[in-house]
Amino acid sequence: MARVFVTGGAGYIGSHVVKLLGRKGHEILVYDDLSSGSREAVLCGELVVGDILDYGTLKRAMEEFKPDAVMHFAAKIVVPESVRKPLMYYENNTGGAINLLKAMRACGVSKFIFSSTAAVYGEPEKMPIAEDYPLDPVNPYGRSKAAVESLLRDLSAAEDFKYVSLRYFNVAGADPEGQIGETKPDATHLITMCVRTACGKREKLYIYGTDYPTPDGTCIRDYIHVMDLAEAHILALDYLMAGGESEVFNCGYGRGYSVKEVVEQAKKVTGVDFPVEYAPRRPGDPPELVADSKKIREKLGWEPKYDDLGFIIKTAWEWEKKRQ
Repeated sequence: MARVFVTGGAGYIGSHVVKLLGRKGHEILVYDDLSSGSREAVLCGELVVGDILDYGTLKRAMEEFKPDAVMHFAAKIVVPESVRKPLMYYENNTGGAINLLKAMRACGVSKFIFSSTAAVYGEPEKMPIAEDYPLDPVNPYGRSKAAVESLLRDLSAAEDFKYVSLRYFNVAGADPEGQIGETKPDATHLITMCVRTACGKREKLYIYGTDYPTPDGTCIRDYIHVMDLAEAHILALDYLMAGGESEVFNCGYGRGYSVKEVVEQAKKVTGVDFPVEYAPRRPGDPPELVADSKKIREKLGWEPKYDDLGFIIKTAWEWEKKRQ
């Protein structure tokens, strides 16, 4: 079993990965500033409250824990916000990763699993998107992540350092056992907003843009259940611990749904005909992002268990009802 240092482990995706790491018997230290996560979401291991930009606290926590590997989830992820506040995104996402990598080097840790994003691809001409497609992000969020990927490639070429970069498509749903889920009050994920509107926590759901070059005019995304994504992280850790070389993998199912399709399915699952309003496009949203996930299936043996849009929405719905 490995000792794993998890930044952002109290947040939405990180907490699901921490739960699975604990179930597999790994030792865990979560490092999180609790700006968008919560103590209650950390079901396994210990929690150190600290900012990714605070190098001193970060390095001390790592020195004391002596990890075998680091998983890095601590990032800002809202595309429209990144367009308004690019400096904040580069400072936190790119600068924070540099801080973390410096601390790893100081502590002799050479295995790294990075939360990347489909946003690094920008607006590819062909779907589904394979890992060897050129990176051409169209918003500061994607560019802040692509900058880290460039650094990881250079670092891996220069010294004894191995990484796996997981490019997430649209992560959704909640722990099927109902222990954890999305808790951030201002979460912007479509499925979360659908179920919160169905619960009455939001007055209405906004659909941003109906004039995209897609069959129904709304954006198309590849939705992946958060626990299937968590399993991908466990496999990436096993791969690196077994001596695997640096790699990049897409994390998605290879099937896209439009915003309108997701909304209709959410109404069906929840049984609530919640109000929807159409609004102009948000800056930085590509029309379509669908993963080619053959590589992770073949190389890491990833076998998704929850590839069903209705089930993804159901787990998010059950979680929101539980939180009322």
